[in-house]
Amino acid sequence: MVVLFKNKTRKKIIKKFITLERADEFYNKLVEENKNVYFGREIENARECDFELCLLEKKNNEFDSLFVKDRLGRQMKVELDDPDFKIIKVSNYQVEETIFDITTREKITLNDFYKKYVYRKGVILISRLNNKIVVQEDDKVNLFSLKNENESRRFLNSLNDFFVDNSIANCIVVVETSKPQKKYLYTILEDMGIEKKLLYRTSTTFKPR
Repeated sequence: MVVLFKNKTRKKIIKKFITLERADEFYNKLVEENKNVYFGREIENARECDFELCLLEKKNNEFDSLFVKDRLGRQMKVELDDPDFKIIKVSNYQVEETIFDITTREKITLNDFYKKYVYRKGVILISRLNNKIVVQEDDKVNLFSLKNENESRRFLNSLNDFFVDNSIANCIVVVETSKPQKKYLYTILEDMGIEKKLLYRTSTTFKPR
């Protein structure tokens, strides 16, 4: 079976197979498709997280184990909470993160953001305002929220990579906004009816307990 792990703990069984061949084919397809994720999730429930995609198979004997290298190059035995299974493949995996569209009150991915607010548009100015993203096209303004300031900064850097890789040239991205620019953005957003309290907030994530 193909399983998603979060912080070394099993989070979700994605799919089960009868044969290893079909499972391996499905696993490789997911790993290849995952290369197209630019903005992966790094914070969940106010805690840092990382994800891995694993291919599991029933053990043939008790010594049948997988060893992988950690960040320091040390060989580490991969342990499972289920003694009947072994991990035969493991890959870092990007679970796609979302941003909150304040206008529509829905969560969208980076690709959704591009298709709805950038694709086939004129010149777009995208700026960071605390933990929020402001998108301006002439007199149209849209506002988005992320978990904290680092996440909004990371989103714009990921968006920049996406634009460069796909030769998208109709956007101006401002990651670090100057004080006069912030003052201007506060004014136009307040005129739109956005509460000042929301605009000045820098985080929507509670501290971990």
